[in-house]
Amino acid sequence: MASDKRKQSLYFPAEMLEEIEHEALRLDRTRSWIVQRCVRIALPELKKLPSINDIEEQPKDDG
Repeated sequence: MASDKRKQSLYFPAEMLEEIEHEALRLDRTRSWIVQRCVRIALPELKKLPSINDIEEQPKDDG
């Protein structure tokens, strides 16, 4: 399988970036590899969340 490499800028809160860097050093991997693995691991759980289109609007209570 060919790898499609595209440069993308992502912005993380400082604390999260520190955690990513810590794990990258611990595992001797790149930050990119860490983020890709996080996405791969978390994606099945994220897919369980309802889409914004699946959430019905609640009628406003005027009372």
